[in-house]
Amino acid sequence: MRGGDYLIVGGAIAIVLGLLARFGLLSWFGNLPGDLRFEGERSSVYIPITSMLIASVALSVILNLVGRFFRS
Repeated sequence: MRGGDYLIVGGAIAIVLGLLARFGLLSWFGNLPGDLRFEGERSSVYIPITSMLIASVALSVILNLVGRFFRS
């Protein structure tokens, strides 16, 4: 894949994720067991470990499939 192809695929993925988030189909994302949230009086810290692991695996699978599709 060339650089432009990655931008097109990345843009398509961003549009789909934006539509899913807009219509509330991703409300579970960020509230999974394993996502750490610490709240104090003046500050809060959020560490989305499980959510980022799922996002990493999903993006790896998608990009591998797209790479195989565009490979000649």
